[in-house]
Amino acid sequence: MESPSAAVRPLIGGIRRSRRRCPQFLSIAGSFRLKTTLWSELGGAVGDLGTYIPIVLALSLVNGLDLGTTLIFTAVYNAATGLLFGIPMPVQPMKSIAAVAISASPLTIPQIMAAGLSTAGTLLILGATGLMSLFYRLLPLSVVRGVQLSQGLSFAFSAINYIRLKQDLPSGKSCGPRPFLGLDGLLLALSALPFILLSSGSGDDIPSALIVFLIGFVLCFVRDPSILKDLKIGPSPLQVVRITWDDWKVGFVRGAIPQLPLSVLNSVIAVCKLSGDLFPDREVSAAAVSVSVGVMNWVGCWFGAMPVCHGAGGLAGQYRFGGRSGLSVLFLAMGKLAMGLVFGGSFLRILGQFPVGIMGVLLLFSGVELAMASRDMGNKQESFVMLICAAVSMRSSAALGFGCGLVIFLVLRMRQKDCWSLLMAKIQGLWENFWFH
Repeated sequence: MESPSAAVRPLIGGIRRSRRRCPQFLSIAGSFRLKTTLWSELGGAVGDLGTYIPIVLALSLVNGLDLGTTLIFTAVYNAATGLLFGIPMPVQPMKSIAAVAISASPLTIPQIMAAGLSTAGTLLILGATGLMSLFYRLLPLSVVRGVQLSQGLSFAFSAINYIRLKQDLPSGKSCGPRPFLGLDGLLLALSALPFILLSSGSGDDIPSALIVFLIGFVLCFVRDPSILKDLKIGPSPLQVVRITWDDWKVGFVRGAIPQLPLSVLNSVIAVCKLSGDLFPDREVSAAAVSVSVGVMNWVGCWFGAMPVCHGAGGLAGQYRFGGRSGLSVLFLAMGKLAMGLVFGGSFLRILGQFPVGIMGVLLLFSGVELAMASRDMGNKQESFVMLICAAVSMRSSAALGFGCGLVIFLVLRMRQKDCWSLLMAKIQGLWENFWFH
């Protein structure tokens, strides 16, 4: 039986420990210093686009999100987080808000922005007050691993659907088997899989993800040459989104409430734990990550930029393809900024023709890398808690999975300390005192 100290492993050493890291957190030179090779960092730059592109594309087509504005603001976010954290910290869409926004009863742009601002405001308060750090420090590792496992497997299952089946991204539904041949055929996606596997293990620092992404980018123009005629030069005009009181109510109830558990668990807790696993000398602070999400959205959502957060899947993907420092996301920021300033919203025509099968391949590796973080469970008890949390999360929601995992963990801890026997003995003693005295 494991010791109590092993059963409850704090995820960080405490708030004082994170304060000692403030100088490193603010080190500009360290954030953008090359940790491996330039090609590796370039490969890691596109590691999270398997999740970014489908969601931003769906929001643009269904809800009228301005892609040019989103590209520019997320480029600024990428550069800022790369500077502040010194790791390839991803900037990804808020997935629950996006899912509600493109549902059968879609949200308007003001409602989407209200949902993002409400979620971000809550995270900003939790981070600034230190409550997020306290929550992170006390949360059992096995529960965090369950959240990571469920998110990783969810990405992997979605990736397999992207590869096998044709996708209607605006509706989020599959529409029949993918043809074997063609510019977005099954053969193209299946060819990318062994290429990434072989090149990633060759030791030659081949930026496999970047090469696959560039092939997909070129194929956009081959699939539809008329794209060139539809492109417009220049950024999208910057406009302030007017949010009414009704927009706030709808956005909070339909968007923010389901998003908050996912943001806390996956965008903050799981990201911080994964950063410690991948970068032991650069584990980020839960308070800093939480505040980062809040500030990003309170800057950009007022101008119609897509609500964003950080994500463990994106971090796993960028690490898997070579990202080791803030330089990786700086390269991504430069690419986004260039596309946003040069093509603006018309860049949507290019993304609309990007081969979905290739996006699935990139997403598959991200999901598997994230799920593999759960391999360090030391005994059956921890594995049991992790698997319960992951199973419930995948079939229901991350919040319910987290709750079930936490309850199971506490019950097992009570059994370990024999609390049940003590409780029954106390009840028996009270019963005897009642009847015989």
